[in-house]
Amino acid sequence: MPAPLEIEVRHVVCPHCQGDSIYASSNPYRPFCSARCKSGDFGAWASEGFRMPADASPDDLEFGDPKLQ
Repeated sequence: MPAPLEIEVRHVVCPHCQGDSIYASSNPYRPFCSARCKSGDFGAWASEGFRMPADASPDDLEFGDPKLQ
């Protein structure tokens, strides 16, 4: 009789708390370790806590792009 297939469990770092998280279908919060980390991360996105620094668009400036003047 063949041996049952062993499913490899992958462990990753939780993006929110940096703790250990199981990345498998058994973890409905993956890649997060818990519902708390998942909702905390979503709250940071919703409150614009994660932003990329950027120069103002030339359309936002009253007289166009100052670099071109």
